[in-house]
Parts: sequence; structure tokens; C-alpha cells
Amino acid sequence: MEKIKIDNSARGYPMPVVIVGAVVDGRINYMAVAWVCRVNADPPMIGVALGKRHYTNKGIREHKEFGISIPSIDLVKAVDYVGLFSGAKVDKSKIFEPFQGKLQYAPMIRNCPLSIECKVVNTVDLPGSELFIGEMVGVYTEERYLTDGKPDIEKIKPFMLTMPDNQYREVGEIIGIAWSIGKDFQI
Repeated sequence: MEKIKIDNSARGYPMPVVIVGAVVDGRINYMAVAWVCRVNADPPMIGVALGKRHYTNKGIREHKEFGISIPSIDLVKAVDYVGLFSGAKVDKSKIFEPFQGKLQYAPMIRNCPLSIECKVVNTVDLPGSELFIGEMVGVYTEERYLTDGKPDIEKIKPFMLTMPDNQYREVGEIIGIAWSIGKDFQI
């Protein structure tokens, strides 16, 4: 089958949906984000790309801290809401119950199954976005979301964003064990 060239901005892969928390102008602000990825193992770091116009960026730049909370599917409407409206126009501080770890300006969400507090170690200036790279200084959950002491995706029930269809989707079935399933592959 012949390959055809399509639009360079096509995104045919799912992106995990998280909520970024920051303190902006003295108030907690939340923002739904799908451009997020683990970027370093030791020390553990995560990258979050936010469009330069976003209100949240101001707080992250000022305090050099942010929180990431991974919502479960039961929070999808609230998550979509915090992605629809700017904190510059709408006070989103009361939508979720916040909690804080050891960092002062990295608000996380109590009713999300997993939360991460991050200290900014680098900011990459991109043409339309700022990539905030944060060291993960604390990861928080509850016993009910763990299996054998590790976060369990089936208990957390995160969701993804797919584009260009702009759909939220649940995480699917296990299809193999990473760094194992390919051991028997033959050329």
C-alpha cells in the first residue's frame, strides 16, 4: 500500500490528559493539558508544553513550580471545563479541592488519583509554546490506586485526548508486556 503525505500538524496518537495547577496572581489556577511527557529518569522529570498565551504560564514562570494531577474518567466534565476557560477571566480555584506537598506554588487536586509536584529546572522557548521541564519532587496517591505498591492504571482510570477528532478516550486493554513481548520476534 502506498503512503500518502498528509498535513504536518496531524496528530494520530493519543495524549494523556492531566490538569496543571499553578498559583497566578495569588490564586490557584487549573488548566487541562494533553501535551505532557516524562522526559528524564534520574532525577525524574516531566515536560509540559503550554501555549504562550495561557494565563497559567505566568504563575509557573513567576514561582518556578507547578502541580500535575491525573484525573480519572469520572472527572472528564470538570477537566474539559478548566480547559475551555482562561483563568484570566474565570476563577477556577474552587472547582477542585486542592492540596499541597512540600512546594508552596504547586497546587495538586485531592480528588485526582495521582498527583505530582514539580520544580521547574528548565523552560524551552518554542515558537508558539513554552515547554516547562519540571523535576518531580513528590508523587502522591492513595492506597486504593496501588497494586503491589505501584500505581495501577486500571484503578486510576485516566483518559486520553485524540486529535484531530477531539475525543476523550479511555485507556484500552493490555496487549503485551513492554521490554518482553518482542523477545521471541524473528526476522
